[in-house]
Amino acid sequence: MKICLVAEGSYPYISGGVSSWVQQLINSMPEHQFVIIAINPDSTADTEIKYALPKNVLEVVDIYMDHLLLPTEHWNRRLPLSQEEVSLIGGLMKSEVEDWPGVFDVFSKLEEKGFNAEDIFSSKMFFHVIQDVYNKRYTHVSFMEMFWTMRSMYLMLFSLLLRKYPDADLYHSVSTGYAGILAAYASHRNGCGFVLTEHGIYTREREEDIIKADWVKGDFKSIWIEFFGCLSSAAYAGADRVVSLFNKNMEIQVDLGCDRNKIKVIPNGIRENDFEKVRRSIADRTDGREINVGAVVRVVPIKDIKTMLQAFAHVNKKLPGINFWIMGPTEEDEEYFEECIAFKDSLKLDNVVFTGHVNLREYLGRMDLLVLTSISEGQPLAILEGMACSLPFVSTNVGDCEALVRGCYDDFGPAGKVATVMDYEGIGEGIVALCRDFKLRRRLGENGYQRIKNLYSAEDFINGYKEIYLDLGERMANGRDRIRTQKSL
Repeated sequence: MKICLVAEGSYPYISGGVSSWVQQLINSMPEHQFVIIAINPDSTADTEIKYALPKNVLEVVDIYMDHLLLPTEHWNRRLPLSQEEVSLIGGLMKSEVEDWPGVFDVFSKLEEKGFNAEDIFSSKMFFHVIQDVYNKRYTHVSFMEMFWTMRSMYLMLFSLLLRKYPDADLYHSVSTGYAGILAAYASHRNGCGFVLTEHGIYTREREEDIIKADWVKGDFKSIWIEFFGCLSSAAYAGADRVVSLFNKNMEIQVDLGCDRNKIKVIPNGIRENDFEKVRRSIADRTDGREINVGAVVRVVPIKDIKTMLQAFAHVNKKLPGINFWIMGPTEEDEEYFEECIAFKDSLKLDNVVFTGHVNLREYLGRMDLLVLTSISEGQPLAILEGMACSLPFVSTNVGDCEALVRGCYDDFGPAGKVATVMDYEGIGEGIVALCRDFKLRRRLGENGYQRIKNLYSAEDFINGYKEIYLDLGERMANGRDRIRTQKSL
């Protein structure tokens, strides 16, 4: 089977949990061929492939969002659309879509006839839709601001939908957003299956970003939030199967409009035997030795490294002499990394080391406990791998982290401490408690190891996707799967 996997801002150019998940999935399915569509925000960013591409990856197709904003040679051509088709595009621009297949058919028709996004934006239809939205909700702001806001919002989306994509037997997106609507469109156009996996909840993450963002004026934050919600609805409606990593996210997906009957929970999984050597190294560590506290993390704002540094400073006041290691790439957001270095220096944290890229298993064998201070997560591989090493965790209560650390779904017991987001004192106190008690660290580490060993195996994870691929492949071979409800279509 040929599978087109769509990733936004991750594989293969950004290292991290989602990218590692993709690499693991592809490597574990040599019987299938994969084409990667990589949606990247900026063509000037680092384009070094961070992973050794498996042999069953046929090609990587790059889409740069900034290229979608470039002017086109031909525009202002009259659109050959019926009133019904105009209404479909108008509904999309108002984030009020009830017929996604109809919307996709319109864009497929326009693409086949050689039209581009500029043709839509120079049409009377576009002006009338903006005028309608403006008159209903935004008369208190400048019409020109409204015009350019909506133009920038839909230029990238329309450009994405006015392209042809590689043929495949199945499309698999690892998020909603632009990747999700692209996969929904391509699968509809080619008449094949579509699997959606959500690691985090894209809509919620974008909403948090927009609320905090300086580049979006307060008056227009709601329209941007509705826009990203609309993208997610396209993915939920078009997907034949939706995979959530844990039950809490599944319930959020249902609240956001996804048909519960489509959703299957498949947790991440790892091969715990791969960490046997690390476990032995940790088991050999004795009480009374210097203590190493680690964090396996990308140095980016969503991981909230500044709160982590404040927590380390809190620990220093009570237990001087602890070593802190922040292990992971620093180049993804160099400005933020520089801010973290300056903040570290202002806190006089001479015992904190940013390692950059390192041999993680070698470093993990020196650790006594691990920390994660993220403000948003799904089901982080960093926690699964740390627990596979029998290391206890101090984590914020985001995504599935609390359930993993506290053991909400099993009887293996707690595997560490949990604190609220940005609570550096609570995080620091959790670290202090574990640093002071060698036996507690060992007990919590063993609890976590048993949880991973019994509930989060790579075999179960891969078999779950193999079953989905096989099921959809057979259904598509016998005609389009009818699992999707008429309401969602």
